Amino acid sequence: MKIKQLQNLDDYTGTILIPVFETYEKSIIPIEFHLASVTSNVFCGKKDTHYIYEKFDCTHLFIGLGKETDYKSVKTIFRRIAAKQSDILGKNVTLIIIEKFDSTLIEAAVSGLFLGTYNLGHYKKTEKHPFLHKDFVLQYISKNDCKDTFEKGIKIANAQLETMALVDLPPNKVNPKYLANWALETGKKYGFEVTVFDRKKATEVGLHSFLAVGKGSANEPQFIIMEYQPTSAKKHIGLVGKGITFDTGGLNIKTAGMVQMKCDMAGAAAVLGSMQLIADLKLPYRVTAIVPACENSVDAHSFLPSDVIQSYAGHSIEIIDTDAEGRLILADGLSYLIKNYKPETVIDLATLTGSAVGTFGYECAALFTNNEDLSKKLQQSGDAIGERLWQLPLWDAYKSDIESEIADVKNYSGKPVAGAISAAKFLEFFTDEHQSWAHLDIAGVAFGDDEFAKTKHATGYGVHLITKFIENL
Repeated sequence: MKIKQLQNLDDYTGTILIPVFETYEKSIIPIEFHLASVTSNVFCGKKDTHYIYEKFDCTHLFIGLGKETDYKSVKTIFRRIAAKQSDILGKNVTLIIIEKFDSTLIEAAVSGLFLGTYNLGHYKKTEKHPFLHKDFVLQYISKNDCKDTFEKGIKIANAQLETMALVDLPPNKVNPKYLANWALETGKKYGFEVTVFDRKKATEVGLHSFLAVGKGSANEPQFIIMEYQPTSAKKHIGLVGKGITFDTGGLNIKTAGMVQMKCDMAGAAAVLGSMQLIADLKLPYRVTAIVPACENSVDAHSFLPSDVIQSYAGHSIEIIDTDAEGRLILADGLSYLIKNYKPETVIDLATLTGSAVGTFGYECAALFTNNEDLSKKLQQSGDAIGERLWQLPLWDAYKSDIESEIADVKNYSGKPVAGAISAAKFLEFFTDEHQSWAHLDIAGVAFGDDEFAKTKHATGYGVHLITKFIENL
């Protein structure tokens, strides 16, 4: 796929995408472009509307943006066009860059167009979207050279598309080994080093908490370490993503919603996608990422409620509930990252608790950190692109929820309240009092319903957020 700037539309045939800000709906002045004229009583640029006009062997697609717009809105609007108007998007497609479009809105539009190629029918025989053909060229008309912005928008979309596929593909496809192989192949392609610990190596290293969760599965756990090290890196960022490729709940087996538990590795997918995008954009920051990947399954070897297990950090853990397993693998991931790599800032992402969904619904992720500067920068980055966060407390008043009489800590409070907070307090226990750590509970935003599919599916949340945050350091 290539990008090409056109100087004019002389002798052009194809589809022309024309963004339009809303005008007065009773205005006597029609909306015009390329001698295609649309009266305001037919189309006036209202948000989420469009109008198709055929003239000069061209399909003029006027796209309503509303009176004002933002990054997320533009991205969604153009994704809708690509997804639902693919029948009029042939080999020749030209995007008109209007004066009010700055580089961020151009990036959002281009990224949205390519996100619109995503199709949940991974195992269906479907026609390839026009944008995905090798010879497709996305053309644009602008007073300025926008090629770099177009390419960045496509890179963002590509990373999010990979992330969405990892989450949406079934668990008999995406198991821990699949994630490890994906990381290895992507690292070779984009330029970051990957090391994978199998069960034997993880045992030698002492990743006891991680290994306990995977004991009941026939699929071997994989502890994935990724290192992106550009020359003259400005800072060192550490990432950890929860990689439970399927969660039955273990012996505390889930009684509802298990069919959706292929999404319990969405935190891992976000970290994997972030590594692809960070390396693809060649950001001048060192990034070390860890994905502890395993299945929480059920058999004679599964870990038990009331077990006391060990951890990489040397702390003992009382198991109250085997369905509170994500925090166990994250504990070893955080401890290993902080002890061996010493990043200046650490961020973990996980579909960790239903409590976060109960608090925020599907509008934003729960943010936990004691570093106010880190909190502010993460929220600003999320607000800029529509991947929002809201901070919840990590007060010591909640510390009693994870205190155990038999072990150093317990993995579940047993209470029907403050579940997201007690889970975050558990993770904090394994950060060695790191002064710049944040936990993102993305349970409500990583997988859900929207207009682009009939069933719940991945959103790609976290990939752009983390990358934007690092860009803004």
